Amino acid sequence: MHNRLFRFSLLPGLALLFSGCTLAKVDVNVVSERTSLENQVLGTYNSLSEDMLLVASVRGVSPTGKIDAPPVHTPEQADAVRALETIAFHADDIETFKRFGWVGENQEGLLTHFKRETPKVASEELKSFAANYSEAEFQQVVKEVNQAREVLMMRVVQTNENFTVKDLPAIRRVFARINRQNSAPGSKVQDADGRWQTL
Repeated sequence: MHNRLFRFSLLPGLALLFSGCTLAKVDVNVVSERTSLENQVLGTYNSLSEDMLLVASVRGVSPTGKIDAPPVHTPEQADAVRALETIAFHADDIETFKRFGWVGENQEGLLTHFKRETPKVASEELKSFAANYSEAEFQQVVKEVNQAREVLMMRVVQTNENFTVKDLPAIRRVFARINRQNSAPGSKVQDADGRWQTL
Protein backbone atom coordinates (compact mmCIF):
# COMPACT_ATOMS: atom_id res chain seq x y z
CA MET A 1 0.00 0.00 0.00
CA HIS A 2 1.07 3.54 -0.61
CA ASN A 3 2.09 5.73 2.29
CA ARG A 4 -0.87 7.77 3.38
CA LEU A 5 -1.08 11.35 4.60
CA PHE A 6 -2.07 11.78 8.19
CA ARG A 7 -2.09 7.99 8.86
CA PHE A 8 -1.90 7.40 12.58
CA SER A 9 -1.37 4.30 14.65
CA LEU A 10 -4.33 2.48 16.13
CA LEU A 11 -4.16 3.54 19.78
CA PRO A 12 -3.64 7.26 19.14
CA GLY A 13 -6.39 6.93 16.54
CA LEU A 14 -8.73 5.48 19.13
CA ALA A 15 -7.81 8.28 21.52
CA LEU A 16 -8.63 10.80 18.80
CA LEU A 17 -11.87 9.01 18.03
CA PHE A 18 -13.01 9.13 21.62
CA SER A 19 -11.81 12.66 22.26
CA GLY A 20 -13.82 14.42 19.60
CA CYS A 21 -14.24 12.65 16.29
CA THR A 22 -17.29 10.69 17.33
CA LEU A 23 -20.96 11.37 17.38
CA ALA A 24 -20.38 12.65 20.91
CA LYS A 25 -18.95 15.93 19.67
CA VAL A 26 -22.41 16.94 18.45
CA ASP A 27 -23.69 16.64 22.01
CA VAL A 28 -22.68 20.22 22.82
CA ASN A 29 -23.60 21.78 19.50
CA VAL A 30 -27.23 20.73 19.04
CA VAL A 31 -28.67 20.03 22.48
CA SER A 32 -31.62 22.37 21.95
CA GLU A 33 -32.48 20.85 18.56
CA ARG A 34 -32.33 17.18 19.46
CA THR A 35 -35.35 14.94 19.65
CA SER A 36 -35.93 12.27 22.27
CA LEU A 37 -34.82 9.62 19.75
CA GLU A 38 -31.60 11.51 19.06
CA ASN A 39 -30.93 11.79 22.78
CA GLN A 40 -31.38 8.03 23.18
CA VAL A 41 -29.20 7.22 20.16
CA LEU A 42 -26.44 9.58 21.31
CA GLY A 43 -26.62 8.33 24.87
CA THR A 44 -26.35 4.72 23.74
CA TYR A 45 -23.56 5.51 21.27
CA ASN A 46 -21.60 7.50 23.85
CA SER A 47 -21.96 4.66 26.34
CA LEU A 48 -20.77 2.23 23.68
CA SER A 49 -17.77 4.46 22.91
CA GLU A 50 -16.86 4.68 26.59
CA ASP A 51 -17.15 0.90 26.97
CA MET A 52 -14.89 0.37 23.96
CA LEU A 53 -12.35 2.85 25.32
CA LEU A 54 -12.26 0.91 28.58
CA VAL A 55 -11.71 -2.30 26.61
CA ALA A 56 -8.81 -0.67 24.75
CA SER A 57 -7.21 0.66 27.94
CA VAL A 58 -7.39 -2.47 30.14
CA ARG A 59 -4.05 -3.09 31.82
CA GLY A 60 -2.47 -6.52 31.46
CA VAL A 61 -0.79 -6.42 34.86
CA SER A 62 -2.41 -5.51 38.17
CA PRO A 63 -0.76 -3.02 40.59
CA THR A 64 0.48 -6.02 42.61
CA GLY A 65 2.27 -7.46 39.59
CA LYS A 66 -0.26 -10.20 38.89
CA ILE A 67 -1.13 -10.74 35.23
CA ASP A 68 -4.79 -9.96 34.67
CA ALA A 69 -6.85 -12.14 32.36
CA PRO A 70 -8.37 -10.15 29.52
CA PRO A 71 -12.10 -9.48 29.95
CA VAL A 72 -14.48 -11.80 28.15
CA HIS A 73 -16.46 -10.09 25.39
CA THR A 74 -19.38 -11.21 23.31
CA PRO A 75 -18.92 -11.49 19.54
CA GLU A 76 -21.09 -8.37 19.18
CA GLN A 77 -18.81 -6.41 21.52
CA ALA A 78 -15.76 -7.60 19.61
CA ASP A 79 -17.38 -6.55 16.33
CA ALA A 80 -18.13 -3.10 17.78
CA VAL A 81 -14.51 -2.70 18.93
CA ARG A 82 -13.27 -3.62 15.44
CA ALA A 83 -15.77 -1.20 13.90
CA LEU A 84 -14.55 1.68 16.06
CA GLU A 85 -10.93 0.79 15.24
CA THR A 86 -11.72 0.72 11.52
CA ILE A 87 -13.40 4.12 11.62
CA ALA A 88 -10.50 5.59 13.61
CA PHE A 89 -7.90 4.04 11.30
CA HIS A 90 -9.48 5.48 8.14
CA ALA A 91 -10.67 8.80 9.61
CA ASP A 92 -8.03 10.99 7.98
CA ASP A 93 -8.40 9.36 4.58
CA ILE A 94 -12.20 9.77 4.72
CA GLU A 95 -11.84 13.45 5.61
CA THR A 96 -9.48 13.87 2.66
CA PHE A 97 -11.92 12.02 0.37
CA LYS A 98 -14.64 14.43 1.50
CA ARG A 99 -12.36 17.40 0.85
CA PHE A 100 -11.75 16.10 -2.68
CA GLY A 101 -15.48 15.53 -3.27
CA TRP A 102 -14.96 11.79 -3.72
CA VAL A 103 -17.45 10.84 -0.98
CA GLY A 104 -20.43 12.42 0.72
CA GLU A 105 -22.61 11.74 3.74
CA ASN A 106 -25.89 10.17 2.64
CA GLN A 107 -29.30 10.11 4.34
CA GLU A 108 -28.74 6.54 5.60
CA GLY A 109 -25.79 7.42 7.84
CA LEU A 110 -23.31 5.98 5.33
CA LEU A 111 -20.83 7.28 2.78
CA THR A 112 -21.73 7.53 -0.90
CA HIS A 113 -18.84 7.56 -3.35
CA PHE A 114 -18.68 9.76 -6.40
CA LYS A 115 -16.51 9.84 -9.48
CA ARG A 116 -12.93 10.47 -8.48
CA GLU A 117 -11.80 13.61 -10.21
CA THR A 118 -8.39 15.18 -9.83
CA PRO A 119 -8.79 17.60 -6.93
CA LYS A 120 -7.81 21.24 -7.27
CA VAL A 121 -5.42 21.51 -4.34
CA ALA A 122 -2.24 23.50 -3.94
CA SER A 123 -0.47 21.10 -1.60
CA GLU A 124 1.97 18.74 -3.30
CA GLU A 125 1.32 16.19 -0.55
CA LEU A 126 -2.41 16.18 -1.29
CA LYS A 127 -1.77 15.98 -5.04
CA SER A 128 0.48 12.98 -4.44
CA PHE A 129 -2.11 11.41 -2.13
CA ALA A 130 -4.80 11.76 -4.80
CA ALA A 131 -2.58 10.46 -7.60
CA ASN A 132 -1.34 7.42 -5.67
CA TYR A 133 -4.67 6.21 -4.29
CA SER A 134 -5.92 3.45 -6.60
CA GLU A 135 -9.62 3.07 -7.40
CA ALA A 136 -9.68 -0.39 -5.79
CA GLU A 137 -8.05 0.91 -2.62
CA PHE A 138 -10.47 3.85 -2.48
CA GLN A 139 -13.49 1.56 -2.90
CA GLN A 140 -12.18 -0.79 -0.21
CA VAL A 141 -11.72 1.99 2.35
CA VAL A 142 -15.24 3.34 1.75
CA LYS A 143 -16.66 -0.19 1.98
CA GLU A 144 -14.84 -0.90 5.27
CA VAL A 145 -16.00 2.36 6.86
CA ASN A 146 -19.60 1.80 5.75
CA GLN A 147 -19.56 -1.74 7.13
CA ALA A 148 -18.17 -0.43 10.42
CA ARG A 149 -20.89 2.22 10.61
CA GLU A 150 -23.53 -0.47 9.99
CA VAL A 151 -22.12 -2.53 12.87
CA LEU A 152 -22.26 0.47 15.21
CA MET A 153 -25.81 1.39 14.23
CA MET A 154 -26.91 -2.19 14.87
CA ARG A 155 -25.01 -2.19 18.17
CA VAL A 156 -27.01 0.88 19.25
CA VAL A 157 -30.16 -1.19 18.64
CA GLN A 158 -28.77 -4.20 20.50
CA THR A 159 -27.65 -2.28 23.59
CA ASN A 160 -30.68 -0.04 24.16
CA GLU A 161 -33.75 -1.82 25.53
CA ASN A 162 -35.98 0.84 23.98
CA PHE A 163 -34.91 0.00 20.41
CA THR A 164 -35.76 -2.87 18.10
CA VAL A 165 -34.71 -3.57 14.53
CA LYS A 166 -37.83 -1.66 13.46
CA ASP A 167 -36.15 1.48 14.83
CA LEU A 168 -33.11 1.07 12.57
CA PRO A 169 -34.38 3.42 9.79
CA ALA A 170 -34.92 6.18 12.36
CA ILE A 171 -31.51 5.49 13.91
CA ARG A 172 -29.94 5.73 10.44
CA ARG A 173 -31.54 9.16 10.01
CA VAL A 174 -30.09 10.30 13.35
CA PHE A 175 -26.61 9.10 12.31
CA ALA A 176 -27.05 10.82 8.93
CA ARG A 177 -28.01 14.12 10.53
CA ILE A 178 -25.07 13.97 12.91
CA ASN A 179 -22.65 13.05 10.12
CA ARG A 180 -23.92 16.02 8.09
CA GLN A 181 -23.48 18.36 11.06
CA ASN A 182 -19.94 17.09 11.63
CA SER A 183 -18.92 17.51 7.99
CA ALA A 184 -16.49 20.28 7.11
CA PRO A 185 -17.40 23.10 4.72
CA GLY A 186 -17.07 21.89 1.13
CA SER A 187 -18.34 18.38 1.97
CA LYS A 188 -21.14 16.79 -0.03
CA VAL A 189 -24.19 15.88 2.04
CA GLN A 190 -27.58 14.43 1.18
CA ASP A 191 -30.65 16.15 2.55
CA ALA A 192 -33.53 14.18 4.06
CA ASP A 193 -35.39 14.62 0.75
CA GLY A 194 -32.56 12.94 -1.16
CA ARG A 195 -30.98 15.99 -2.78
CA TRP A 196 -27.21 16.41 -2.66
CA GLN A 197 -25.62 19.71 -1.77
CA THR A 198 -22.17 21.02 -0.90
CA LEU A 199 -21.78 22.67 2.49
